[in-house]
Amino acid sequence: MFVSRPALKRYGVAAAVCCALALAGCHQRAPAEAPPRPVVAVAVHPDGAPPAESLPGDIEARYNTPLSFRVAGKIIERDVRLGDTIKAGQVLARLDPADLQKNLANAQAQLDSAQHRLVYAKQQLDRDSAQASEKLIAPAQLEQTQDAYASAAAQRDAAQAQVSLARNQLAYAALVADHAGVITAEQADTGQNVSAGQAVYALAWSGEVDVVCDAPESALGALRTGASAEVTLPALPGKQFTAHVREIAPAADPQSRTYRVKLTLAAPDAQVRLGMTAQIAFAGTRAQGNGHPFTLPVTSLFHSGSGPAVWVVRAGTDTLELRRVAVGRYDERTFSVTQGLQDGDRVVYQGVHTVSAGEHVRVVPPLHPEDFAS
Repeated sequence: MFVSRPALKRYGVAAAVCCALALAGCHQRAPAEAPPRPVVAVAVHPDGAPPAESLPGDIEARYNTPLSFRVAGKIIERDVRLGDTIKAGQVLARLDPADLQKNLANAQAQLDSAQHRLVYAKQQLDRDSAQASEKLIAPAQLEQTQDAYASAAAQRDAAQAQVSLARNQLAYAALVADHAGVITAEQADTGQNVSAGQAVYALAWSGEVDVVCDAPESALGALRTGASAEVTLPALPGKQFTAHVREIAPAADPQSRTYRVKLTLAAPDAQVRLGMTAQIAFAGTRAQGNGHPFTLPVTSLFHSGSGPAVWVVRAGTDTLELRRVAVGRYDERTFSVTQGLQDGDRVVYQGVHTVSAGEHVRVVPPLHPEDFAS
């Protein structure tokens, strides 16, 4: 096919334009690098005081029991709510008693019938005994009469037991508190069908109060049943209580690798409430770590797996590093780090859940430093 010279010229110009556009697309500018993320970080310094030899804990009732009905049924009434203080013998809830009342009526009818049969069997036994003494009936007939009387007496006793059982079951339609205490949980509601033994409430008994804590392996050597400890409560400043170790768990928790320790307060104050946090100082224990602790705000606390950690800004590179730390104690707004930090480390105080390891950041000071003072 013959192509004219002007056409070839036009084709050449179009090809040159396409090549220029392709080369321009291959040399596009790379996207600009994201600016460093601003983070609130503060250089930390040791407190200048030895680590507190104490463990965090909380206040619990010594006995906590679930309350349940002893028979199945439908809840038609609940008389107490979460947090109510109750007395021993107080009715807490009721089941629909209709079926239980019918069971009692049926058992009572069975007892009436058995009593009538027993009366008839006794009359027959008296007649046959008199006739047998006169040799008017055969001895075998008297034996049959005696057997019928014994059977009627046994049926009467069984019917009486059924009446007693039905009467007890009717009484079980009312859930009655065995001990005084505080309702700590509601696990069933009005109108719900419950089975026998299904928990309806949880009751924390009044009386003895426990302080529960988790002790590390390093503290076990100084702990023994009956050992004394001093307990302070952040909610009750200025007050100190004496407690005695009542129970030490025989095995460590599989997750935290700590041992559950229960102590009984010797003389609990009326202001001591269930669920309060506590600091427990054991005689002879040593806090982990040899240096002075660093007090940090709780807003800087992070978790690496199951252990505590903080974000540290590396010097020179301004990148983030997740550093595992050992915590000596927890307070209301702060916690004490006994291992893992050095003097002058820059610790992220805010936004610890929005950053990632190796991220390039720009350190900014807090707007209100007094909010992070210990």
